[in-house]
Amino acid sequence: MQAFDYARVSTVDEAVRLLAARNGDARVLSGGTDLLVALREGRDSAGLVVDVKGVPELMEMFFDRGGGLMLGAAVPCQRMYSDEPIAQAFPGLMDAASLIGGVQVQGRASFGGNLCNASPAADSIPALIVHKATAVIAGPGGRREVPVEEVCVAPGRTQLQPGELLVQLRIPAPEPRFGAAYQRFTPRNEMDIAVVGVGAAVRLNADGDHFEWARIALGAVAPTPLLAAEAGDALAGKAVSEAAIEEAARMAQAAASPITDMSGTAEFRRRLVGVLTRRTLVAAIERARRAGTHWNADLR
Repeated sequence: MQAFDYARVSTVDEAVRLLAARNGDARVLSGGTDLLVALREGRDSAGLVVDVKGVPELMEMFFDRGGGLMLGAAVPCQRMYSDEPIAQAFPGLMDAASLIGGVQVQGRASFGGNLCNASPAADSIPALIVHKATAVIAGPGGRREVPVEEVCVAPGRTQLQPGELLVQLRIPAPEPRFGAAYQRFTPRNEMDIAVVGVGAAVRLNADGDHFEWARIALGAVAPTPLLAAEAGDALAGKAVSEAAIEEAARMAQAAASPITDMSGTAEFRRRLVGVLTRRTLVAAIERARRAGTHWNADLR
């Protein structure tokens, strides 16, 4: 591993100052599960590593039914799914949190780090997208908010500029009759990189038999995690049915632009998009019906 300077900071302003002074030659360390591997293997370089685990705002996790979930960028996945009220309120996010690496990795890895790593196959990003999450970014010019689906701009690249830092993720509180789910496909349990990942979220009407709105997001089938907006929008106002779900799955497949690599062919990935879109929609519908006060028979 190359030599680099190291600084541990205690405030966001201090982190921004150090990052800005290095003009792109500094990297942020929160969990380190991606960064340290990349530095060791020579896939990334840094003159300075800024450790932000001592910044209270980045380690804060707070949820209330009015304001939603405020998730610090360095909060590890294990803290998320170990918090019973948050786990119960956001099972779709917990689907992803429990899949990022193994148990040891989940004790360090964060959704914020997963987002900033900007892998097309990231597990957290499709789940965040369907939950309408917003990234709060601090920099020399102050703070700005960006929808999560706009943060990644290319494999391994985000729209964060030199001197900017992801501070937190804000996720709206679940609406009545809301449900979400995330699933991925890997060839074997030991492989923790998604060949395809799909997140889905729905809100149903009071009877649980019509969609009020839906969102579908895809991973590992485009240069960046992708909001399949047309596929989700096509469900709005429709009756919950196999035909409606099948149409959304076809539209999600059309939105994907997969490649062929050692993990699978483009055709295989496109087929998986259809399969996982159907499965996550069914899971989201079931969760939405359990969250409501009135619901019809299970979709089979």
